[in-house]
Amino acid sequence: MNLLKTLYEIHSPSGNEKAMKKFIKGYVKKHIPGVTIKNDHVGNLYMIKGNSETYPCIVAHLDQVQREHSKDFKAIETEDIIFGYSPRNRRREGLGADDKNGIWIALKCLEKYECIKVAFFVSEEIGCIGSRNADLSFFEDTRFVIEPDRRGYEDLITNISYTSLCSDEFLKDIGFDAFGYNEEFGMMTDVLELKEKGLKVSCLNLSCGYYEPHTEHEFTVKKDLLNCLGLVEHIIENCLSVYPHENLESGYYHRYFEIDAETEIWDILSWDPEMSVEDLYEMYQTNYPRLKKEDFERIYNEYHEFNDEEELWKDTNLKGAVNTKRLWL
Repeated sequence: MNLLKTLYEIHSPSGNEKAMKKFIKGYVKKHIPGVTIKNDHVGNLYMIKGNSETYPCIVAHLDQVQREHSKDFKAIETEDIIFGYSPRNRRREGLGADDKNGIWIALKCLEKYECIKVAFFVSEEIGCIGSRNADLSFFEDTRFVIEPDRRGYEDLITNISYTSLCSDEFLKDIGFDAFGYNEEFGMMTDVLELKEKGLKVSCLNLSCGYYEPHTEHEFTVKKDLLNCLGLVEHIIENCLSVYPHENLESGYYHRYFEIDAETEIWDILSWDPEMSVEDLYEMYQTNYPRLKKEDFERIYNEYHEFNDEEELWKDTNLKGAVNTKRLWL
């Protein structure tokens, strides 16, 4: 876990990923010989190892949401979990495991396999800026693209907001159920942007063992992260063909995004009805980068107006029922 803890201790907020990129380049040059490294105009990193007609490909994003990161920040490892802590301030601080867990998996695979491609994107958390500007030619000879960038331990994302990510053949061949994964719908992340740009191979987004993302209480369950690595390695070693997939409904995401976002935000508010609009915006703006602050305020007000009316309706009908019962008695 030493490499992982080192990644956690590098602060890489969106728009300022220089320290993370410098570390990754240095680590690869020192520990993984034979890797070609290129940058693009927005700061994405592209790596190729080996010579092959086709390559497996892993992608992850370099940035994290958390702005708090004390100079004495430490990644504390226990038997089961890893969490962030500042001894001087005596407080928990977020790891940025979203998506440093994905970076770790990508680097482990880059070390292990003779022929592989890896891409690291900037500024995913503020609207997938890196992947939106990605060099799509890098992916032309890939078999598939996997992004470990999902909380929890069991989600295998095959569809995001009306955009299909992969073929049925790919799902059949990867054997995900043996690792305890289940197909789920997901939220915006880099593989969606790649599909929207026209990527023609199958993609996945996988749960990779982090919990309570975007908060100071974020933590990683080590066995869940290792299980994700195991699935990724299984796919690389067993899926040796190209898995073509072209999404025929790529425009749907943009047309229906706000409808889906409003539904999801209503669900969030139903889980925590005491949440303020400021808390809602601060905690979830990065999940819905196409929504402005006024959109959050509108959705918040509409939710509470609806529920106030529903409570009033229930109260009125309850009083009517009581009065009817009194008259009957």
